Amino acid sequence: MTLSTLCITLGLGVAIPQLYGLANPGAFRDALRKFPRQTGAGYVLMAIATGWFLWHVKQENIADFSAFKPIMYAGFGLLGLGTCIFLKDFLAVRGLALVLLLLAKLVLDAQRWEVSDWRWVLGVWAYLWIIAGIWFTVSPWRCRDLIEWKTATDTRVKIGCALRLALGVLVAGLGATVFR
Repeated sequence: MTLSTLCITLGLGVAIPQLYGLANPGAFRDALRKFPRQTGAGYVLMAIATGWFLWHVKQENIADFSAFKPIMYAGFGLLGLGTCIFLKDFLAVRGLALVLLLLAKLVLDAQRWEVSDWRWVLGVWAYLWIIAGIWFTVSPWRCRDLIEWKTATDTRVKIGCALRLALGVLVAGLGATVFR
């Protein structure tokens, strides 16, 4: 995937839901507040994260690990499945944390060789995902608390949506212009 395509996809993926949040902050708040305990979303996010991680293991060409790859596939696959079975509390947050970490790897790998200084927008964003991913993995209830704080009033919801919309438009714009 090219950096341009990645930026446009990420930018629009972030920006589009914010339009709904600006238009209907009450429903947006309710949906966000339900997210941390949604097991359905957790299953989907954990499946995405597990599959994506197994794909990374498959792509790894270090000879020292080649003999252990079948064991690693089974172990990591069972770990993803076991998480869905035994750690249902805040499963969506745990799945989101893993997806954020993997997404950060994708973004950092894609922007690594870009010569423009605008690549630092993506780099900083990716490192914020890494921090959030680690933080939410260690203490997933913090995500719930953060969502509660960010959605305490309609004004906070609208300000947050406006800021995320601006970031999404900026990143999509960079993908459409600077990173072409």
